[in-house]
Amino acid sequence: MALFRFGRGWNDREMRGYLDALKDRTVNFDTPLEEMTVANGWIVDGSDDEIGTEPKGPPVPDGVFERAKQAIINYDFSDPRIVVGHFDPDTPPVGRDMLLELKVLGFRFLCGVRVHSLREEDFGDVSYFGFRYDTLEGHVERGFEWFLMTKDHETGGVHFKIEAHWRMGQFPNLWTKVGFRVIGEHYRSLWRRRAPERLRRVAHQPVVKPVAEAGGLAHRGDPAPVRTDPEPAG
Repeated sequence: MALFRFGRGWNDREMRGYLDALKDRTVNFDTPLEEMTVANGWIVDGSDDEIGTEPKGPPVPDGVFERAKQAIINYDFSDPRIVVGHFDPDTPPVGRDMLLELKVLGFRFLCGVRVHSLREEDFGDVSYFGFRYDTLEGHVERGFEWFLMTKDHETGGVHFKIEAHWRMGQFPNLWTKVGFRVIGEHYRSLWRRRAPERLRRVAHQPVVKPVAEAGGLAHRGDPAPVRTDPEPAG
C-alpha cells in the first residue's frame, strides 16, 4: 500500500530504498483501454492548453516545443505544493519508475508509477511528444496518465494535453480513503490547472539548473517553475 506521513517528508536514503523496491511491483490494473470508460466506473479527464506558438512548420531548434520536451521528461511542470516527482534521471525514460509524493492537507502519500511508453512522432502536419505512466501496486489510484505535447505545423501552435483514465486504488486505511475521496479531486484539479501554466513558463526560459546532483535522485518540480538540464550535474 502507499506510504504516508503527516508533516515531514522522506530523506534521500529512504527515497532511494523505496524507489528500488518498485522494481518488484507490477501495474495495479489490467483493464483493456477500450473498457476504461465512464460507463464502466472509470473517471476519464484531462486538459488541453496552448503553451506557445512558433513559426509554421516542424518544431524549430530551441523553440517552445523543443524546450518543453525535456521539461516534460524531467517533470518540471509539476507543482510541488501538490505533487513532487522523485526518480533516477540516469535511467532511460521508458520503463522508468517514479515515486509521486502527493500532498493533501499536510499528509504525504508516496505512490509508485512506471513510464509505460514514449511517443515521438511527426505526421507531416503535426508533431507529437510525450509519455504515459501507469500506476503500480499500492498506489492510491489505478490507471494511467498521458502528458502529450503537439505542434500544429499549419498554425505554429504548441499545445500540452493531459489525459487520464483512473479510479480509486489502495489506501493505508479507511479514513485516508474517505478523506481523499472528499478533497482529493480538488487537489487533482488544481494540479492539472497549474501544470500547463508552469510548462508555459518553463518553455520560455533557458536551462536554469541540472535535473539532479551527480549520482543523486531528481526531486521535481520547483516552487517557481524552472527548466532543468537533461543531465545531472557532473
